[in-house]
Amino acid sequence: MLTLVMPKLVAFEGGGRRSVSVTERNVAALKSAYWLVLIGGLLEPVLYLFSIGVGVGSLIGEIELSDGRSVGYTEFVAPAMLAASAMSGALAETTFNFFGKMKFMRLYDGMLATPVRPFEIALGELLWAMVRGSVYSVVFLAIMVAMGLTTPLRALAAFPAAVLVGFGFGALGMTVATLIRSWQDFDLIGAGQFALFLFSGTFVPAEAYPPALRWLVEVSPLYRAVDLIRGITLGSVGWVQVIDVLYLLVLLAVGLTVSGRRMGKLLCK
Repeated sequence: MLTLVMPKLVAFEGGGRRSVSVTERNVAALKSAYWLVLIGGLLEPVLYLFSIGVGVGSLIGEIELSDGRSVGYTEFVAPAMLAASAMSGALAETTFNFFGKMKFMRLYDGMLATPVRPFEIALGELLWAMVRGSVYSVVFLAIMVAMGLTTPLRALAAFPAAVLVGFGFGALGMTVATLIRSWQDFDLIGAGQFALFLFSGTFVPAEAYPPALRWLVEVSPLYRAVDLIRGITLGSVGWVQVIDVLYLLVLLAVGLTVSGRRMGKLLCK
């Protein structure tokens, strides 16, 4: 039995090291201008928080949650902005940048001349995407704590949830990047991302939608992400959040598997 298991463990450890090597390559190629991109990506959800969460929230007052509690509108919107920030950071790296490296820079062709496999490239790029997503999450959670929108302990608990959101959307983004054919297709990705941002329980509860549309909202990946982080930051975690975690784990597993296989077909022609 041991002789059967040991080769698999060695292969897994070797694959993990090779995936980390892909991430390290991205760190080594990092340029100073990249930090301006990071700041720009972080500003968007912060501006939404202050303009809608604080500005419009002063006119709305409180929002009633599904458990009957009422919270301030800013507290309701803030975790949704955190989930949207994690989504945007992960998708930016795993769609636009990933597509450019694969189709135009032909970066991965050289990697495949080494022992690195397509799945390991996908995992390494996903890990790199999470560097960006984690930076967004840490800064935004610090803003939430400073504004009194959540407690420090809840913020600590929300961080791994935000990382999971980023992983799930990062895997989804890589799958989409292996399916699109040209830069023009990114207009469709942007439209889909904006639709998710508007209609995933970010600004109003899902219960506010007509019954025919509510189920569409609740099965969207961003809604599950918003519901998970909102439950943690507002202290209303229940069995529904278990469904949210399982949903995002399935999204991660399916996205990573499909993107790895698609990369193998595209790069090994």
